[in-house]
This record gives sequence, C-alpha cells and structure tokens, in this order.
Amino acid sequence: MATEALTTKGYITHHLTNLTFGQHPDGTWGFAHSAQEAGAMGFWAFNVDTLGFSLLLGIVFSFIFWRTARNVSTDAPTGLQNFVEWVVEFIDGSVKDIFHSRNTLIAPLALTIFVWIFLMNLMDLVPVDLIPHTAQLAGVHFLKVVPTTDPNATLGMALGVFLLILFYSVKIKGLGGFLGELTLHPFGKWMLPFNLFLEGVNLISKPVSLGLRLFGNLYAGEMIFILIALMYSGGWVLGAFGGVLQWAWAVFHILIILLQAFIFMVLTIVYLSMAHESSH
Repeated sequence: MATEALTTKGYITHHLTNLTFGQHPDGTWGFAHSAQEAGAMGFWAFNVDTLGFSLLLGIVFSFIFWRTARNVSTDAPTGLQNFVEWVVEFIDGSVKDIFHSRNTLIAPLALTIFVWIFLMNLMDLVPVDLIPHTAQLAGVHFLKVVPTTDPNATLGMALGVFLLILFYSVKIKGLGGFLGELTLHPFGKWMLPFNLFLEGVNLISKPVSLGLRLFGNLYAGEMIFILIALMYSGGWVLGAFGGVLQWAWAVFHILIILLQAFIFMVLTIVYLSMAHESSH
C-alpha cells in the first residue's frame, strides 16, 4: 500500500527493484539498499528474489506432477489427476501438431516451459504490496515476486532454448550443413556475406524476441497493478475505484498470463522443429 512517507516515484521504483546481492564499490559483498546501488554492482550481481521464486515455483511444479504421477488411479481419478492429464495431453497434442521429427526431449521440455512460465506469471496476480510488505517487516528492503518481470530470467530461458537450437542444428545437419544454411541462403554462394548477415540476424533475433516478448508483457502488467495500487492512497472514493480496476485488470491479465506461457512454448517448439529440418 502506498503511504505518505513514500512518494509516487519512490513507490514505483521500490516495487520495480530486485533484491540484489553483489559486490559493493568498496569490495565487500552484500545486498543492495537502493536501485542505484544495485545497478552499480555490475554483471556479477544476483537478483536473489528472481532466483528464489523461480526455484520455488519449479519445485512446486515438479512436486505436484510427481505426486500426481505417483498416485495415479484409473478407477477413481482425482480432480488434480484429471487436470494434470489434461495439461499433458494438451501439450502433447501441440507438440505433435508442430514438431514432425522424432525427439523425446521436446514434449517434456514444452510441458516444463508452459507450466513453469505460467506459475511464474501467475505470481503477478498476488497483490503487489502483500509479499513485499511482509518481507519488509522482516528487514528485506526490496522484493519482486514475479520472476518473468526480470529480463535476466526471461532472456536466460531464451538463451537456454537458443543453445538447444544450435545443438540440434549441428547434430541433425552437421556443422557443414548448419554453416551452409547461414551462408548460402537465400541468395546463393555469390552473396555469401549478405546471406550471413540476414541469416545471422534471423538466428540471433529468435532468443532476443522470445525473452523480451515475455518480459515486456509481464513487466507492463505488473506496472499497471502498481499504478492501480497507488490509487488506494487517494481516499475512499479513489480507492474503491482502484479496487474495481484491479479486479477488472486481474481478470483480463489471466488471459495474458496463459497466452504468454503458451506463446513461449509454441515458439520454442517451432524453433526446435526448424533446427531438425534440412532446410527452411
């Protein structure tokens, strides 16, 4: 909740600052106490909240699906089992529709991406002040609970997909075939530098667009929740209106949460399918 002790700019900055651990200018290691201090820590700083919530949600996802698989029943399936089976069948159907080669990694990878990103996105529906305020009472100055509003997380996942693209491109086509695609398409060997530039940009744009699309949509959604939360400090009338807006945006945001997880999954399948094809 925004308070009089915190300006509008300070409130927004506070909610958009990660809990960062890194090296201070004096050489000591510790947590940053301001956004400027976090930025000065450089490349080797760690966003502890992003890593922590990502890991926690990954454990939750793994435990739910492991527990469901262990207690599966064909006679009297539970509601959770039906839901998990529906999710698995949905992902499996999506993979079969898009990916036409043989690779046993793709379906589990697609399932992990979809559910994990969905859970991370789902944290955006938690009231923006609830967990950060509780953490502040425990002495934690900054805390962002939505990992996908951190470009380090989204670009990190996109980089993982990119490495798989490179691996399977070389494995399936051979190093010569992969380099041939980069240098001989689309205009033949006489335009090799131009081909390399076009295909190189096309290749690099895949992880960049994959990561930034997810980050941009979730960051914008979180920003809107923060701006709506500011309305609660403007009196009962403005606060009541903010409550209505927050509910309406939360309902609409559910679609964004699902859609962004689905888009990331589908594009991953598409890119890996292209990596398995002899030409594109």
